[in-house]
Amino acid sequence: MLDDGRYTLTEADLLPLSIGAALLGTGGGGNPYVGMLRSRELLRRGATVQVLPLDALPDEAWVGEVGGIGAPIVGVEKIEQGEECYRAMRAVEDVAKVKMSALICAEIGGANSMEPVITAAQAGLPVLDGDGMGRAFPEVQMTTFFIYGAKAAPAAIADDKGNTVVFRDVVDMYWLERFARDTSVAMGAAAGLAIAPMRADFVRRTAVPGTMTQALGIGRTILDARARRLNVVERIIATTGATLFFTGKVTDIRRELKGGFARGEAQITGSGDWQGCEGRIAIQNENLVLWVDDVPVIMVPDLIINLDLETGEPITTEVLRYGQRLAVIGLPVHDLLKTPEAMAVVGPQAFGYLDLTFTPLAFGPIGT
Repeated sequence: MLDDGRYTLTEADLLPLSIGAALLGTGGGGNPYVGMLRSRELLRRGATVQVLPLDALPDEAWVGEVGGIGAPIVGVEKIEQGEECYRAMRAVEDVAKVKMSALICAEIGGANSMEPVITAAQAGLPVLDGDGMGRAFPEVQMTTFFIYGAKAAPAAIADDKGNTVVFRDVVDMYWLERFARDTSVAMGAAAGLAIAPMRADFVRRTAVPGTMTQALGIGRTILDARARRLNVVERIIATTGATLFFTGKVTDIRRELKGGFARGEAQITGSGDWQGCEGRIAIQNENLVLWVDDVPVIMVPDLIINLDLETGEPITTEVLRYGQRLAVIGLPVHDLLKTPEAMAVVGPQAFGYLDLTFTPLAFGPIGT
């Protein structure tokens, strides 16, 4: 990394970046390994992608936000054509009559941490070190960009077959979610989405900063702990300031594809310090609420992260299965997602949990 915070992603960075993004993705964001493979092929063909700090661009420069939209399980079963986000971004440029100077993640979670990298490699653009969530959320409007005033249009969505749909005039971010979600379902529940161009000074104020570098650091910690045969879960907790909330075995998992989302619930029978307890995690692409013996202990927007108890591998919701032994840890979300404006969009009541009142987690003794 250079003194000004700029660095060029290498092939060796992609695996730790994907692992760290899977952890921050709280179970969602798309399969990280698939995203890593797609990025790796572009770098092997000679593409380069530079990561820039949020303050690297002049105020008036235009920044594009891109990401995959749909259900995570479909992203494993249905191979992308590869240029979905690129074509959506170019369509937005054409309608808005601007040229992007850089791209940024909608969410740092899972494969969506890689979508701007892939699109940047195809377009010859840099990627900004930040995102709009500091984690992953299931719906389009659930970004700091939209919460703090980004325009809902023009936006565009593209699929693997060559279809591109442009939304020229949209009333607000909720209508964009409706239109984009319905269109993604028609496209096979997996597509690439690009939102309206944002000025760099706006992005600087509203993005969750440093999340690509954070994901890269977390992934390196996990790989280093495995190589040194350390307790990976303990190392993750020590280096991120996370808190361990439950350990146990998955005894039941229910998932269904409904309305363009993977919805369901995981049941976990406790082990270790939680022997005799029962855990339950609600899922809408991401992990939304953890209950222990029917008491809610972590809830959105804070991060609920499932790790393999032995390897520390972050387990995304589409690969969660019966018999897995988990450690469930929690991390506080960035302060930008804790304001009254944000709570109305990403708090538990926004997901239909009207009886839950958000109680924010605190960082552990080390912090991030």
